[in-house]
Amino acid sequence: MNRIKKTFDELSSNDSKALITYIVAGDPDLDTTLNIMNCMVEEGADIIEIGIPFSDPMAEGVSIQKGHERALLNKTSIKDALNLVSKFRNSNKTTPVVFMGYMNTFESMGVKELCKAAADQGVDGLLIVDMPPEESTEFSTEAENNGIDVIRLIAPTTDISRVKQICDLSSGYIYYISVKGITGSNDLDSEDVKQKVNLLGSATDLPIAIGFGIKDSDSALSVKDLADGIVAGSVFVDLIGEGGDTISKVAKKTKELSIAIKK
Repeated sequence: MNRIKKTFDELSSNDSKALITYIVAGDPDLDTTLNIMNCMVEEGADIIEIGIPFSDPMAEGVSIQKGHERALLNKTSIKDALNLVSKFRNSNKTTPVVFMGYMNTFESMGVKELCKAAADQGVDGLLIVDMPPEESTEFSTEAENNGIDVIRLIAPTTDISRVKQICDLSSGYIYYISVKGITGSNDLDSEDVKQKVNLLGSATDLPIAIGFGIKDSDSALSVKDLADGIVAGSVFVDLIGEGGDTISKVAKKTKELSIAIKK
């Protein structure tokens, strides 16, 4: 059993929800990213998504775009991110790590080489934002051959016939985008999310995680009972961008969200 499935199974058996946190590799630097990962786990994060820096992160709001820019100033590469996970695995063998990014970045290394290296270093899943199902055969095959989950996004505007297709090609969990637009959006409508997630649940047995618009305990509480987990990203990237005592601020926010969804 892989780490993602094991994590969701254990949480489900305890009637609990997954806190999935997102940060960008190399923001503000790789050593700090590693410290943040460890801090997040200590404060209740169940799965960590690592953004792979890219020059044109089209699905991201201003906050995460700035995180990508800061990481690129350090010339952070996908190989640096792989090395980061390897270091994380020296002390943590259990927390799932997912690489989230864009096709150009992943393809630059070669699909077969990337999937093998990711598995060797301890990456559990790939979430490729701009990869249509129709163009995912190679990634899906190589990921499966290496025991890596391919996590896919579903938006509020996704047609129901396409929802089934996407779910059938997914593994690990489904990332449901709770609001229209880009990451960091604020207009979270829990009633609308409930209707869409119920529909999504009829199309898949995979766990469903709700992301976009979750910044604090109130927004986390508003959707925590609607799915199997929540994803919070922009709020952490904002805290990192502020500078100062980053670790303490990230720890406090992680704990706040963890307490909110695990009550």
